[in-house]
Order: sequence, then C-alpha cells, then structure tokens
Amino acid sequence: MTNDTAAGDNVDGGVPYRSRRRMLVRAGVPLTVAAVIAAGVGLVPALAADAPPDLPSLTPEQLVAKVLGSDAQALSGTVSVSTDLGLPSQLLGAAAGGLGAAAGRGGGQGSSSADPQAKLLGLLGGDQTLRVAVDGPDRQRVDLLEDMAGYTVVHNGDQAWAWDSSTNTAVRLTGQAAAQHSDTAGKHAGAPLTGVPTTPQEAARQFLTASADTTSVTVAGTANVAGQKAYQLSVKPAQSGSTVAEVRIAVAADNGVPLSVVVKGVDGSTVLDVHFTDVSFAKPAAKTFDFTVPKGAKVTEHKADEGAKGEGPQGFAPKGSAPGGKAGRDASGQDHGGVNVIGEGWTTVVSAQLPGGAVDVPQDGGKGGKHGGRGAALNPQALVKSLGKPVGGGTLISTKVVNVLVTDDGRVFAGAVTLPVLQHAAGVN
Repeated sequence: MTNDTAAGDNVDGGVPYRSRRRMLVRAGVPLTVAAVIAAGVGLVPALAADAPPDLPSLTPEQLVAKVLGSDAQALSGTVSVSTDLGLPSQLLGAAAGGLGAAAGRGGGQGSSSADPQAKLLGLLGGDQTLRVAVDGPDRQRVDLLEDMAGYTVVHNGDQAWAWDSSTNTAVRLTGQAAAQHSDTAGKHAGAPLTGVPTTPQEAARQFLTASADTTSVTVAGTANVAGQKAYQLSVKPAQSGSTVAEVRIAVAADNGVPLSVVVKGVDGSTVLDVHFTDVSFAKPAAKTFDFTVPKGAKVTEHKADEGAKGEGPQGFAPKGSAPGGKAGRDASGQDHGGVNVIGEGWTTVVSAQLPGGAVDVPQDGGKGGKHGGRGAALNPQALVKSLGKPVGGGTLISTKVVNVLVTDDGRVFAGAVTLPVLQHAAGVN
C-alpha cells in the first residue's frame, strides 16, 4: 500500500494538513481569516475575565448602608472626570470670574487664578484627569493634570494650599478656613477647598445623603472597576420634575467605597462620568500632603476669620432643604453666603441675586491669563439674555441637566429641574 502523504504532512483524523488547507482555499476561506478565527478562540478566556463578578446578594438597603458606613480612611489613585452638561463656555467663564472676584474681596490681597472654586469650575465641562490621595478627614490632595501645566489642592490639618502652575500663583488658607473644608461629620473626607466633587466617593455621598427620602434605589448587578469587584447601585428620582433619569454607582465589594458614578439625563445621554481608572487603599506617604511654595509664586492669604464670614473661597454644596427660608440660609439655619435652598431632594432649587454690575472675566475663561491678567468686563444680566431665551417671568438658560431661570428683577433660580419647577420656586407661574 502506497503512502500518499508527503513528508512534512501531519495527519489529523485521516486528513493530511495540506489537503485540509487546499479544502479551505477551494472553499474561498483565506488563511488569514482562519488565523483570526483561531486567535479569537484564544481570546475567549481573556474576555471572560472581564465578566461581571459573582458576589453575594445584597438588598438596596444593605448596599447603601455599606457605602455610608464605609470605614475606609485612606486611598489614592487616578480619577477620570467626563462632564457634558451643555453649559455655555461664556457662562462658565463669567461664573469663574465672579468667584475669583469674590475670593479677592474676602482675601484682602486681590483675586487669584489659583482660587479653588474658580479653577475647579472647569470640571463642569469637558474631560479631566486627576490624581487624588486621601488620608482621613484632615489630609487630602488633588492634582488636576493639564497639558503643559497643572493645578494642585492640598489640605493638611489646619492649613490648605491651592497652586496654579500656569500662572505660578497660590492661595493659602489657615485655621478654621482650611479645616471647614473637610466633611463636617469628621469621618469621611470632603472635597478639599470646594464643593465640587473630585472623586466618586464625594459624588456618591452627595446623591445618597441629599436625596434619601425622594429616591428609588435598586441593585443593578455587578461590575469590575479599576481592578476591584463592585456592586452596581441604581439611584433614580421618585418625584417628577427632575432632569436626571438615573445615577449608577459602582460600590467596591470589599470596603463599600464608591468607584464610579455615572449620571444619565432624561434624554438618555451621559452627563457625568467620574470613575477611578486605578485605585489603592493603602495609606499614602505623609510627604504626599506636604506643600512647598514654588520659587517666585505669588501667594494670596485667607485666614480663619475671613472664612468664618463666608467671604473667602468657600465651597457651597447644599445638604439641607429649605422651602423658602431666610435669605442665605437653609432650613437648619446654615449660612450659604446669600444663596437660598428651596425644595428638597431631586427637585432642589438654589436661588441668589444676580450681580447688577460688571464682572471681570480672566483672559482664558477662568484659568487666568499668561500673567494672571483680566479680560473684558461682562454684564451678567446682559450675558444671560444673550445666551438664554425669553420665558414666562424672565430668561431661561437650558442645558442637558441644569436649567437656570433669571427673573426680570434679577433673581437667579437654578437646579437639575424642569422649567415649571423653577417658575414655581420663583413665584412667576
């Protein structure tokens, strides 16, 4: 019997390899496609590794309790922040300029491009990357990574610093003015120097604590986030009038720390996505929270008594609710520096009086010019009318989530709510 199998042919199931190859070619299947298919089969185990983790079942109440009761005191990592609120850049620039001017009036040494409220207002638009480090309520650090520049906020005990490398300017807060920027509960770190959340932990707490009585909460499966096994918590408004459809929070299974927060608008679009891309729960080195003023930096000082007056670069993150109430205070009597908090939960509205005069806007819309100079002076009321549209009772600036109503007499009402809610709060409907 003659063996027709040529040297080098491998026989598998009675069919030589060369014969099988000729069959594939005759069938119109290129070898490159076959190679891709084979490679794809090899990728299956790798893809399976990213499948949702199998975790013990928890009720929504248990998962919320896990978040609010988390005793994790230390962490560090990289945070990606993507925001698409649809806010006009001119409005952000004017707001940043107004905050910088307010900081200057409170600090006594002029405004600074390093002012945290003005600088971190940039987180309300576009994509940002931050490095964060936390060691309890007294030590936090946030580094905003920018092209060819950077911005740093450091809170360490009774003092805090903010530094803008692009202008080499710094703001220093001491005493109570610095200490008040950690969470008043004393257990968990708050956003240093500003009410703008810079980590998923801060964002999640604001949603879970401020809206507990007006919220529908469910557990929506599991996920892998920043190398951590996590539960998915779905938080939705239980009342009408909100422009937010859902907040999806990923909670670390091991310690209850929120790892990501994604906010969806009623139109289905993602308006906020803040998540860790890498995270460690080891205690950061003590030197992480040291700050040395760079050579030649211009420093603006804010002392404790200035912060107590509500005049310095303080953050505003309303935690209470006030159906009306005294100007500048919520229902608990907390002073918010001339801002009213109206309503509760998802339909909370904040109101204030729009400045009547002109506001100086930094040359680059809030980040400060090359030498920290100011740009053109804008009239807020004229700006609002140019950006908004006439509605009953005033002018409306509408974004994907946040709506702002400016009444004809110069009052401002804003919130993640529909126009009728704003008009009701203003008493113009």
